[in-house]
Amino acid sequence: MEQIFFSITYPPIPITQIGPLAFSLHGVFAALGFYFGANHALKLAEKDGADTVLFSDALTWAIFGAIIGARFFTIPAHILEPGYGLDDVFTLAGSYSIMGGMAGGIIAAFLKISYFNKQSFKQYGDYAATGLILGTIIGRIGDLAIVEHLGRASNFILAYEIKPGYDVAPQHNGLECSPPLLTCGSFHHVALYDLLFAFLIFFLFINMKKRFNFGQGSWIGLWAFWYGIQRFILDTLRFGMGDSTIGNVTYNQIGGLLLALIGLIVFFKNKNLEQI
Repeated sequence: MEQIFFSITYPPIPITQIGPLAFSLHGVFAALGFYFGANHALKLAEKDGADTVLFSDALTWAIFGAIIGARFFTIPAHILEPGYGLDDVFTLAGSYSIMGGMAGGIIAAFLKISYFNKQSFKQYGDYAATGLILGTIIGRIGDLAIVEHLGRASNFILAYEIKPGYDVAPQHNGLECSPPLLTCGSFHHVALYDLLFAFLIFFLFINMKKRFNFGQGSWIGLWAFWYGIQRFILDTLRFGMGDSTIGNVTYNQIGGLLLALIGLIVFFKNKNLEQI
């Protein structure tokens, strides 16, 4: 195989089996992302004098909603697979979806604030918008550590090169190789791209919030539109790499478009532009 001269490469930190549990930095950084994202949102709420006790309770609901959503929002992508049944649904060993986790967390927080406490969700959703972006940045560090969500083969300078003997995430076991090969190939580092774009959008949101008031509820809509479009575009790089597909798109792309559409509707429904 031809030697690759320009790429990112580093030894992955593999998933470690500790007794019956599989310890992975993917889960560790997902938890850290939620923690720091939630604290960021709470600080914004406190600064505005909002009900931080209610918001904190809603974020606790969001933890469980995110876990449920991350697991159960993957069902449509697998339900038509031969042999897929309830045993595959109610198991910790199944696949999980980041967008599903976000959706589940938002739905749970919405129910707590709007349905059970009869308060407007709009302002709290806006606080959560930048918190969700920050959580994405931190959470993706775990994906980089175990080298997950690689895309198609590429010579792009930010692509990831798998060296012989590297133990990447289980979904990419088929890409691994052994000596005497000099390289196993270079692939789009989609999780890294997602992190970098999220990092830029985080600071864009922070600066826009200082200059513009779009109206309550608009920021969470803007977040949903951005992340949905970003995931749709980035997942084109992963088509054919094992993700469930329908026609020429992946289920993640369909989910991204749906999220973007909902976000656009929410944004324009609540938009009342004022320059600060």
